[in-house]
Amino acid sequence: MVLGPARAIPMLPENASASNGTVVKGGSEKLQCGNSPNSLSSSPSVENLMQPDKMAKETNLSGKISGADEQQEPILLNHHPDEDEDKAQIVYFLSETAASAGSHRIPDETNDLPALEERETWAKKAEFLLAVIGFAVDLGNVWRFPYICYKNGGGAFLIPYVVMMVFGGLPLFYMELALGQFHRSGCLTLWKRICPALKGVGYAICIIDFYMGMYYNTIIGWAVYYFVASFTSELPWTSCDHPWNTNSCALVGPVDNGTFVRSPAQEYFERNVLENYLSDGMDDLGPIKWSLALCVFAVFVLVYFSLWKGVRSTGKAVWITAVAPYIVLIILLFRGASLPGAGDGIRYFLTPQWSKLAETKVWTDAASQVFFSLGPGFGTLLALSSYNKFHNNCFYDALLTSSINLATSLLAGFVIFAVLGYMAEIRNVSIDQLGLEGPGLVFVVYPEAIATMAGSTFWSMIFFFLLITLGLDSTFGGLEAMITGLCDEYPILLGRRRELFVGLLLVFIYLCALPTTTYGGMYLVDLLNVYGPGIAILFLVFVEAMGVCWCYGTQRFSDDIESMLGFQPGPFWKITWAYVSPIFILLIFICTLVDPVPLDTQDYTYPAWSIKVGWVLTAIPLSCIPIYMLYKLAITKGTFIQRLVKMFTPEETNDPHQLSQMTLTVRDAVAPTSVVSHHSTSYGTQV
Repeated sequence: MVLGPARAIPMLPENASASNGTVVKGGSEKLQCGNSPNSLSSSPSVENLMQPDKMAKETNLSGKISGADEQQEPILLNHHPDEDEDKAQIVYFLSETAASAGSHRIPDETNDLPALEERETWAKKAEFLLAVIGFAVDLGNVWRFPYICYKNGGGAFLIPYVVMMVFGGLPLFYMELALGQFHRSGCLTLWKRICPALKGVGYAICIIDFYMGMYYNTIIGWAVYYFVASFTSELPWTSCDHPWNTNSCALVGPVDNGTFVRSPAQEYFERNVLENYLSDGMDDLGPIKWSLALCVFAVFVLVYFSLWKGVRSTGKAVWITAVAPYIVLIILLFRGASLPGAGDGIRYFLTPQWSKLAETKVWTDAASQVFFSLGPGFGTLLALSSYNKFHNNCFYDALLTSSINLATSLLAGFVIFAVLGYMAEIRNVSIDQLGLEGPGLVFVVYPEAIATMAGSTFWSMIFFFLLITLGLDSTFGGLEAMITGLCDEYPILLGRRRELFVGLLLVFIYLCALPTTTYGGMYLVDLLNVYGPGIAILFLVFVEAMGVCWCYGTQRFSDDIESMLGFQPGPFWKITWAYVSPIFILLIFICTLVDPVPLDTQDYTYPAWSIKVGWVLTAIPLSCIPIYMLYKLAITKGTFIQRLVKMFTPEETNDPHQLSQMTLTVRDAVAPTSVVSHHSTSYGTQV
């Protein structure tokens, strides 16, 4: 709906208030329409709006005249104009205020009303916490942390791990939760308000989340394959009597020379689930294995119906995907502790080797594990916290969820090493000969142990259900970061059509992921894991920390937090944000470049061309940063110096489509030339 030329805005009574909490103010007038404590129950008609005298007596829309030097009053936009009558009222007042502000642009329903729609919030605080915990606690907590811990000094490793978490991981975790909650926007729109020149970081995050969707869902698909295969009277990796077994297959137990050939579980994973022997590696991945592709498709279907409605659907899903893993882990812990040799395994896991603390590698491994476990930089924490209520205590959330993440890693270590101790006793070998890291741990060693237990099919079902739920939570988070970022940036094109957009996006990612379901798909999964997010994300987080702390300003960011929580962050947080955390990330990035994760194994050496492709995958998201800087420089008006200043100066929220995420003056919405600053109010953020 487009209104005609605006007339002078009517004078409104000073103390009148509204029933639904929205305050819109332009220049010297304000319009309040929403959940005010002093609200009236009635709602005015459009006709009343056109009659100042009648409106002064009957309407609940209010405004007042301010002096030239009077401080602007709070602006609160929490109104969702669902009714046509409400829409007419709001557009009318936008038009009137636009005229008084000297704007020649007439607001209309299509372009301006989306700005006034209330941003969705979590139905319960617990849903947000479960979503964050579910994202942070993933497959790496099960297959990587226990191995890293035992390799780097057992119990002694907890010292560098906690130090790195407190001084590096936790500040970044807290920073992202606070950024998302204050600015109420995803990884793209956020940068307009932090440092416009660095908006390329947001696009880079979307690309990295796309990479994650391509291979991480395939790993979950492997777990689905195992889960379905567990519904039998005898697990298929119990014996060597199947068509996929070779003469090298041997049952659990030592042979004459004390070494092992290939276990039934190993052959089942490699020759039945993956069938990688039918591929020549990266040079010839082979055809798609359709049974595996179907399992991955099932994962994408689950992901779609968990994300299509935003936090309304995700909030319901996390009650299962985030809670179930803890139930299963506790069950598996009690089962594992009852097995012979379990105590030896747990002692092996925790026995401190204090000499390891003098090794640099131990500290870099701790820093890397903390970073990838908590997950800053993927845009997920920004997206999830952007749906919080403005005054939610994100500081408490950061402390709670990061502590739960550490406790979960330790719990998973007990579960895994109890069973590894049992396996070592059965095989009569040391634990470090079992194969302790990565997919081999959860798809070969642990299933092999399960096959020897009474009730093996039940234990197999709940273990792979654990892996599925751990993986789903993390893929929810990664994809939600991309979806929220794009929907916030393009609210009319994508935001209004979220269900369709999510469906098309997941179909596209699934088609791109199909090569990972080929016979040689595991080689591609490893390549994407190392060169997709593995290296690029470290540099992106460094740039993010630099942009927030050095361009936007640590003190300004602290003021934003104070407006939400009512208190300033202490000196510890300001120092870690400004100096320690950026250095922390930069050192990890440098160490990764100097000593990259090796891809080659005893059985396969990656061709040189594939490594070059890997570096191209790393360069693509990183290139978004300079490309967008050049683009921003080209479209910004002024001299070269003026352009640079504008590029690195936070833009005020003058895009009308962002009114749903931060409160604005009407003058900002319809005449985007004013310069304003952030202050706090008892109801929301004043801009």
